[in-house]
Amino acid sequence: MTGPKRNEGATKVGERTGTRCVVRYHRSTASKARQVLDLIRGLDVRQADQVLQFTEREVARTIRKALASAVANAVNNDGQDADELKVVACFADEGPTLRRFRPRARGRAMRIRKRTCHITVIVGRMTGTELTRLQLKEGTGGRGRLRGASPAAAARRARVERSRQQRATAKAEEGTETTATEETVEVDHVDLADGMIGKYGPGSADPLADGSMPEGFAIKGNEDSMLFHVPGSRYYGATKAEVWFATEEAAEAAGFAKPGSQDDSDEPADEGETK
Repeated sequence: MTGPKRNEGATKVGERTGTRCVVRYHRSTASKARQVLDLIRGLDVRQADQVLQFTEREVARTIRKALASAVANAVNNDGQDADELKVVACFADEGPTLRRFRPRARGRAMRIRKRTCHITVIVGRMTGTELTRLQLKEGTGGRGRLRGASPAAAARRARVERSRQQRATAKAEEGTETTATEETVEVDHVDLADGMIGKYGPGSADPLADGSMPEGFAIKGNEDSMLFHVPGSRYYGATKAEVWFATEEAAEAAGFAKPGSQDDSDEPADEGETK
C-alpha cells in the first residue's frame, strides 16, 4: 500500500518554483522517507538541517545531503542567499522494486521485495513577511546576519557582561586579601622572632625558624608539661623549647612552673631524658 504524496502542486509542469535536488533509487521505502520529509516541510534551511541532524532515521542522512545539495545549487547556479532559503517542497516517489527469493521448507520459496524511492527536495526564497519574522525570532536586523540586536538579546548580553565583571572583581579582591594576610603573617613572625612579644604575653617569644633560641630569651618552656627550664638545669639540654622566656617571672606569669628537681642543677642533664 502506497502512502500519500505531498507538494505535487508546488511543482507544476513548465513553472520553476525553486531549486531542487533529486536522489534516485535510494534503497528505502517511500513511506519511511515521507515520515522524515514531513518534519522539514516549510522550514528554513538552517532549522531543517538541525532537525535532520538529530533525527534517528537512516534515511535522514540521505535527505540531509539532498538538502545541502539543493542549497548549494541555489547559491552557485541561481545566485540565492543561503540564509533566505526555505524548503518549499519535498516528497518521495516510489522507485523500482528488486525482487529476490528466500528458500523455505519443503522446497518452497518466499519473495523478498527490496523497494527503492526517488527523493526530491526543493528550496526557494522566503517571502518578505517570513524573512521579517525569522529575523525578529533570531534577533537580527539584516539579511540573515547579525547587524542589530533585539531588546531581549541586548539585555541578555548586558547581564552576561555584568556577571563577568562581578566575577573579575571578586577574584581581584580575593587575591588582595590573600596577599595582605601573607604579609601580616610574615610581619608577625618577624616580631615574634625578635622577641618583642610572643603568644604568652610580654617576655615570651616563639622559636626561630630553625628552632633556635631568640636573642635575649634563654629559658625554655614546654607546653605539654607546662614547665620551664633555666640554663644549666638537669633537663635543659634534653628539652625541646616550644616557647622561650626572658625571665622566670615572665614564665610564671604565663602559667609555667619550675620543676621540683631544680636543686640538682649542678648535675649534667642526660641527652636521652625528656621532660
